[in-house]
Amino acid sequence: MCLILLAYGVHPRYPFVLAANRDEFYERPAACADFWEENPDVLAGRDLKEGGTWCGVTRGGRIAALTNYRDPLSHREGAPSRGWLVRRFLEGIESPRDYLGLLEREGPRYNGFSIIFGTVEDLYHYSNRGVGGRLTEGFHGLSNSLLDVPWPKVARGREALASYLAAAERPEVEALFRILADRTPAGDEELPNTGVGREWERILSPIFITSPVYGTRSSTVIMIDGEGRAVFTERSYNGGSEAWQTAVFRLRFR
Repeated sequence: MCLILLAYGVHPRYPFVLAANRDEFYERPAACADFWEENPDVLAGRDLKEGGTWCGVTRGGRIAALTNYRDPLSHREGAPSRGWLVRRFLEGIESPRDYLGLLEREGPRYNGFSIIFGTVEDLYHYSNRGVGGRLTEGFHGLSNSLLDVPWPKVARGREALASYLAAAERPEVEALFRILADRTPAGDEELPNTGVGREWERILSPIFITSPVYGTRSSTVIMIDGEGRAVFTERSYNGGSEAWQTAVFRLRFR
């Protein structure tokens, strides 16, 4: 993912609401979200180049989503795929606390990343460019930096999510997708300086990204109620402004 908006322990009906966009080069092959044939407990998309994933859940209640940390000067060719960090947690049996320890030990092997992982009752975050720990209840935003760093898209998305959920007794998935579809660019005075140049900072500044070669490939909304019932909805894009596929999955955590 390149933007994760999260309402954790806030809404009285849904203690976990995640709305996220995955941004990637259009040429990189990927499979849409589905239950994995080799591991039917896992529901996630699949990076067909390296085999990992960017966001997923399991029937047992494990949740993970990852963003890359934008720092081109420190990028190392040949580093292991960061998508395996999500896959490893989803397919693993370690407690979230133990997985945090694993990330602290092995994180330096990877290019920059931030990850949110755990269960609804025990949720954590970690970045190999910052710190990690148990996630506090509230509204959170994560882009290609550290958790809650207020890049314009993070601040705009988090504010929109908070405003909507405050007024919605029964949140609707379509309203959350509208937040994720915001194509408003940030002003030049608001842009971060991450080393990719001003033109790319502008292209990457909206919540929903479009460009000739790179952009938002999928939007995902995950809503989990107090009884452990989850609705996972993914909307896929193929370089255009309109979705070419929407998939909805309903599951109850064991």
